[in-house]
Amino acid sequence: MPQSLPSQIAPGQPLTALAPMQDVTDLAFMRVVATYGAPDYFFTEFFRVHAQSRPERHILRSIDENDTGRPVFAQLIGEDIPHMVRTAEALAAHPIAGIDVNLGCPAPKVYKKNVGGGLLRDPGKISAILSALRAAVPGLLTVKMRIGFEDAGNFARILDIVNENRVDLLAVHGRTVREMYRSDVHYDRIAEAAGRARCPVLANGNVTSAARAVEIVRDTGARGVMVGRHAIRNPWIFGQCRERFAGLPRSRVSLADVREYVQRLYLATRDPAVPERAHVNKMKKYLNFVGQGVDPRGEFLHDMRRAESEAELFETCDRHLLRGEGEFASEPYPGVIARPNCETPEESDGCSLETVTA
Repeated sequence: MPQSLPSQIAPGQPLTALAPMQDVTDLAFMRVVATYGAPDYFFTEFFRVHAQSRPERHILRSIDENDTGRPVFAQLIGEDIPHMVRTAEALAAHPIAGIDVNLGCPAPKVYKKNVGGGLLRDPGKISAILSALRAAVPGLLTVKMRIGFEDAGNFARILDIVNENRVDLLAVHGRTVREMYRSDVHYDRIAEAAGRARCPVLANGNVTSAARAVEIVRDTGARGVMVGRHAIRNPWIFGQCRERFAGLPRSRVSLADVREYVQRLYLATRDPAVPERAHVNKMKKYLNFVGQGVDPRGEFLHDMRRAESEAELFETCDRHLLRGEGEFASEPYPGVIARPNCETPEESDGCSLETVTA
């Protein structure tokens, strides 16, 4: 049977987790999110595993220097079993909550290497990977997966493999790899997983707000939710989930609160070695999501995308976010898209700020 998970912030409530996102869920972002209300669990960006790999130092920082008070699971992506085991054993020397296996990244450059979401085409290989890791990992072993590659034909078999290898927690993104981030989420498949898996299941995909989290948990029977890009847009979402799970009203977030969040995020993610323009451009990628809740016409997004300096960026923020007593929308405004290009580029190497869109 699955092992016990780390204690949660509000015992008895559904679980919450911040989804692993490349170029996002680093130490700085975890700290910022924790300021506004941490999730029960964090997951790292994925450690790339191959014959020459060693755990990336910048990702290790999010484990070794984690001062959020919440557990961090280390995610692996790869298919070379001896090196997956080697990496898991190396990570065991760090204060991880457990090892997580990426079976979901839909970026073409990833799945073409038969890793991430590409493995969903090969249940036998998934079985071999999980069997080897289960034998090597004395602590918690978790999986994040999509419902299939082209379709959900292998889904039930993979859920059985999860059971056979005593996986301790399963996060299911309710889309196929081919559907990327464009389609509706198949919550019926998440419900199938919640009913078939012997471990707790987290529902992932379009968890846009605390209200939606309540509905998704109710409709799927999942043990909780894993939130990705909507935690970039709204770092208050985990605290708001706890409020709604407890039957309380959601805390109001003002546009002035969002201005403070932007400032905090800018300072937390700034690297003195990175030129100002490059850091401004990185901030735009975060703000593409934040802007979905600022105004219904996307005027903030339009102006923000044209900023070329720190001064211009914050002048735009002041103009749009410090005007009166405006409230930040709990749901993205309809038609206000996070990026001008809503496809995942072929050359992308991960599920990152560059690729996570809708």
